[in-house]
Amino acid sequence: MAAYNNRFPSGRAIAKLASFTQPKPGYGANSIVINENMKSTRANNNSMNTRLSKSLNQVLADSYALMSLTHLAHWNVEGPGFFALHTAFQTQYEELFTAIDEIAERIRALGAYAIGGLGQFAQTAQMKEFASPLAQEDYVRRLISANEKLVADASQARDLAGEANDPESQDLMIERITLHQKTIWMLKSFLKA
Repeated sequence: MAAYNNRFPSGRAIAKLASFTQPKPGYGANSIVINENMKSTRANNNSMNTRLSKSLNQVLADSYALMSLTHLAHWNVEGPGFFALHTAFQTQYEELFTAIDEIAERIRALGAYAIGGLGQFAQTAQMKEFASPLAQEDYVRRLISANEKLVADASQARDLAGEANDPESQDLMIERITLHQKTIWMLKSFLKA
C-alpha cells in the first residue's frame, strides 16, 4: 500500500501546485493575466494548426487527384513520344503515391485527421479532369496545369507552416514544391521538342 501512495502527490504538493495559479501578494491579478495569456497563446496555436491542417489536406487532395490524372495519361498516351512519356508518367505517379502517405501522416502528427475517399479528394482538389483519348501534347499540357495548381496550394501550406513555426511541415512543402517545379520544367521541355 505504501508504494501505491507514493505514486500520487500529497495534499501539500497539490496545494503548492494550486498556489501557482493564485494571485501572489503584491502582484494582484498579474499572475492570473499570465495564465490568461497562456490560454490565448494556446487558442492561437490551435487556430493556426487548424488552418495548417486544412491547407495540408488541400495539398493531399491535389496530390491524389494529380496521381490519378497522371496514371490516366500513363495508360492512354500514344504517339512518337510514347515510351518517354509512358515511363515519365509512371515515375511521377509512383512518387506521388509515396508523397500522399507522407502528407497524410504529417497531418496526423499535427493532431488532425487526413481526408480521404475519391469523392472527398475530387471535391477538395477541384482539378480539371480529362478523358482519353488525347494527343500526347494535350496530356502534357493538362498535367502541367495540374502540377501548377499543386505548387500554388503547397506554397500556401509552406507559408502557413512558417507562420506556425512548424519547420517539419514547412520542409515537407518545400520538398513537394521543388519536385513539382522540376516536373513542370520537364513537361514544358517535352513540348518544345
